Amino acid sequence: MQALIPDYRRDLEIRRYPLLVYVFVPLAALVLQAWLPRLMGRYAYMDLPLLVTIYFAINRRSPIHGTLLGAVLGLMQDGLTQRPIGIHGIANTVVGFLAASIGIRLVIENNLIRMLLNFAFTLLSSALMLFIVGMMLGLSWQVNWVDELLRAGGNAAIGLVVFPFLDRLQTRD
Repeated sequence: MQALIPDYRRDLEIRRYPLLVYVFVPLAALVLQAWLPRLMGRYAYMDLPLLVTIYFAINRRSPIHGTLLGAVLGLMQDGLTQRPIGIHGIANTVVGFLAASIGIRLVIENNLIRMLLNFAFTLLSSALMLFIVGMMLGLSWQVNWVDELLRAGGNAAIGLVVFPFLDRLQTRD
């Protein structure tokens, strides 16, 4: 457990990125989220706006920033779907807050930890969406949990590829 607790000043600092990264990375995630499922059909096991929310929330280590980013990206993602507005917004908001809160406590440089967090947060997002649709809105939404596990695994694998690329975009002092 001691390996997970930050002990260097470098590990405690907040990662900073140029303004263009904050604009274009979420925009690219939204465009790819809308476009790739049309090419791949039902085998598009990804939630790129959720991954961007998790990445920036963990690295910025600010629950307010993670919450706002999750809300904005989730609402924009809702605009791309046929579901009621706010479902992804609420789920991504909760995930953004929790990811930033965990980012404060743990060193998230390890790829295994990043993969596990992506997997867990994707499952949490799916469970929150099911709760919102089923319990709060009273709509019927059939969920195949095997597909949700595959989606969580796909997001974890995509995160292993995308996160190191985004790490290179951070501003160095």
